[in-house]
Amino acid sequence: MTSSSSASSSSSFTDFPEDVQLCILSFLEPPEITSFSCTSKRFSSLCQSDNKLWFSMCERRWGSNTHIKKWGNEQIHFKLLYRTLNRFEKLIGFWRRSGQQGNNTSTTGNGLIVPPPLVFFEWGESFITGSRVSPCKSGTYKVIKTPFLWLGISKRGEPLNFLDPECRFESPDDFVKIAEMGASSSTSDADLISVNVSFMGSNHVIVEENLFGYSYSSPEGKKLLGFRRSPSPNDDLGVVIEDVIGLEGTTPGSLPEHQTSEIYQYFANRTSPGGDRASRRQRRKDKERNGRRKWDSQHFVKIVNCAPTSGRPLQGLWKGICDDMSLEFYLVAYDDIGGVTCRKVGDSVEPFSGYSPVFWTSNTTFIESPLSCEEEYLYDSRIHLQPPIVNHICDHSPFIENEEVLRILNINSSYDLVIPDLAVSSVNPRQAEGRIWQYASGTFGFGFLRNNYIIDMKHIFLDGHLLDTAECCN
Repeated sequence: MTSSSSASSSSSFTDFPEDVQLCILSFLEPPEITSFSCTSKRFSSLCQSDNKLWFSMCERRWGSNTHIKKWGNEQIHFKLLYRTLNRFEKLIGFWRRSGQQGNNTSTTGNGLIVPPPLVFFEWGESFITGSRVSPCKSGTYKVIKTPFLWLGISKRGEPLNFLDPECRFESPDDFVKIAEMGASSSTSDADLISVNVSFMGSNHVIVEENLFGYSYSSPEGKKLLGFRRSPSPNDDLGVVIEDVIGLEGTTPGSLPEHQTSEIYQYFANRTSPGGDRASRRQRRKDKERNGRRKWDSQHFVKIVNCAPTSGRPLQGLWKGICDDMSLEFYLVAYDDIGGVTCRKVGDSVEPFSGYSPVFWTSNTTFIESPLSCEEEYLYDSRIHLQPPIVNHICDHSPFIENEEVLRILNINSSYDLVIPDLAVSSVNPRQAEGRIWQYASGTFGFGFLRNNYIIDMKHIFLDGHLLDTAECCN
């Protein structure tokens, strides 16, 4: 009797209402959806339902960050949108420009202006915006957020990416309005530049001007640039791995057709009367195309570990007031052997900006409180560097006075490591020593024994959002 009653009370997946089934299926990945669709004709029809299942999958995964139904002018298929958002999601977070600027600079009365290297990508209502992030010069902890890149999608699923090299907009909303005008008409009317955003692995992207008028993912762009479709486990979703192998018609492993043509023309110039004319025509076309270029390609590398964790409490991006009373950005990273290094996030073209650490240590073992009398004196005898405006308002910052030091960490200066010529043998080695004071709030400050001040670090962003932003461009 018991077994029969339990059998009658049990239910299978088919007994659930359709909305419950869709909710359960929305937690699956596309390859799992494909496998499940093979179990029955009814489930095959359900898994192919764009407005039901694929919308539920998009809404569950990204609905809290963006408005799913507004993407693609509210006309895009959700299965295609899933593929696009899955790709765009890799952009969210902080990136750092790598390499030289080329011609991507502007000039003012004060001279040449190089854009800040730090870039932050975030979700919008029906788009993704990329903003340059830099310290504010107003004597506060404010951070300047300057939108310059807009990534959207057409109703056919093609990327619509526009860039504003001059950063003329004071807010993301103004930038989006102009970008949408460029998406519906011509980018020249909006003074924006159409660009392609290409992934080179998971943590490296290239932003380059679209001179041909085709996106790299469009059929025309793939034919022009020579992309080959490689098998992928996500082919059911339409996700393909694209490798540049030359124009269509070449065999895998052979030279791209344009390189073969250049080699042929080089040797043909010596024997063929028309070879030199063809080479000149090609060079003239390349020169004309480069002459139309408004923006040089840029490479960006993702800052993966940009937030502290329980196991790595110092890790991430921070901001602090330096000894010259200017606001600077810092990146603290843990290495594979347990060490910690802190560097300023400056422009890579400046000497030692990307290599010279502010402090380092190979031993991350904290000294817990209660601290010794000597350590308490080292902390109490130092002043906390604060913005000039804070110092003008009050002599002491309440935030600093109320900070409780939980533990300390011994660190070292970097002069003897990176610039050995600056190290003087007569100097007391103890002067290169320093301390990190970790506070109860989760932040920390650091200083060196040779100085009488502490640089207190504050979060640049928290829970995926920038803090203390001042949205302006100049």
